[in-house]
Amino acid sequence: MANEESVRQAAREWLQANWDPEAGLLDWRNKLADSGWGVPHWPVEWYGKGLSAALSAVIEEEFVSANAVGVAKTGIRMLAAATLLEHGSDVHKDQFLRRILTGEDTWCQLFSEPGSGSDLAGATTRADLIEGRWVINGQKVWTTSAHHAQYGLLLARTNWDEPKHQGLSYFVLPMDQAGVEVQPLKQMNGHASFNQVFFTDAVIPPEYLVSTEGNGWQVAMTTLAHERRGADGVRGASKAGPRRGRIYDEERAETETVMEPYKWYPQRAGRVDLVAKRAEATGTIADPYVRQEIAKLLILAKSAEWTAHRARVAQQEGRPQGPEGSLGKLAASNIARACAHVHTLITGTDAMLTGEDSPMEGTIAEILVSVPATSIAGGTDEIQRNIIAERVLGMPKEPRFDTGPFRDVPRNIVT
Repeated sequence: MANEESVRQAAREWLQANWDPEAGLLDWRNKLADSGWGVPHWPVEWYGKGLSAALSAVIEEEFVSANAVGVAKTGIRMLAAATLLEHGSDVHKDQFLRRILTGEDTWCQLFSEPGSGSDLAGATTRADLIEGRWVINGQKVWTTSAHHAQYGLLLARTNWDEPKHQGLSYFVLPMDQAGVEVQPLKQMNGHASFNQVFFTDAVIPPEYLVSTEGNGWQVAMTTLAHERRGADGVRGASKAGPRRGRIYDEERAETETVMEPYKWYPQRAGRVDLVAKRAEATGTIADPYVRQEIAKLLILAKSAEWTAHRARVAQQEGRPQGPEGSLGKLAASNIARACAHVHTLITGTDAMLTGEDSPMEGTIAEILVSVPATSIAGGTDEIQRNIIAERVLGMPKEPRFDTGPFRDVPRNIVT
């Protein structure tokens, strides 16, 4: 049985024999996939080594020590990988997993719709099986990276006579086709990370149905669980030490493209890291009320950090995923709002300025207009509270008025 010492030594020896900063990024990642060291917690038959998350963390340390680049992990691609590993067929895994790890394919998540808000199960984008292939019609919104994605994770309705949760199916949608139209959405913080996507007789081959027809809700819950806990155990690029060589140049070029939609995400989280520095720089640290609010924020942030650590330990020990994802998601919203409050106290009316006159070249203003997104993306605060109330506290579920065949459920209709 593998132990920490033997795994660490094996990873170190493999890196010493194979790591080359002058290698091409694609060649290196293919080598990682073949070796199993890129995602060691994945099954052996699918580019991993079947190791525990705890031992994978040991391997991560060796990659950081060697300053070695890992597999591609940015964007939605790892949500796709986690979902396909659990629910996909061998055809899916064979076609998609390697190219996810090498970074050759970019993915997006086609869940939210303009008419159903946080009611994901109320999706009305339809998938009809016509002459042996799925034909898609409808609209999705808030889709990050849809403008350069090769594939999308699509939740669509295949049966209107079943209850809302049971009539959904989950697909891999090829994005590069005439029936898919992507339109960017301009945000109030000036970025355009999201898109609305229109489907007009878009086509999906039958083998791109994930799991079985009607099981889309269960598959989607797997995707969302990984999204909310944000911990799939896959390594990112090392940050320590010198980063000179062909592979680093190619990685930076990739990151500039793939990570462009996400560059404002640190601001939407509130930037706890800036609070104490800003208070000292502005002199507001001398204000007892400001100090009190900073202390509240830092306590909240540290508590959330400990909760996240507890969740990671449970995962490493092989315990099933509990409510930590929703607890962490709700905590992140509370921290972001508290950050916006404290940054406003520290900066005063200057927090409303943008452009050259804005503090920290616009960063503070960007925080204030970006923070509300944390309470919406990945499931609203209200959704997380319902999950915690029902699954943690054992409270009764909310009364439902949308049972029965979905075609009979009242929906938002524009007249």
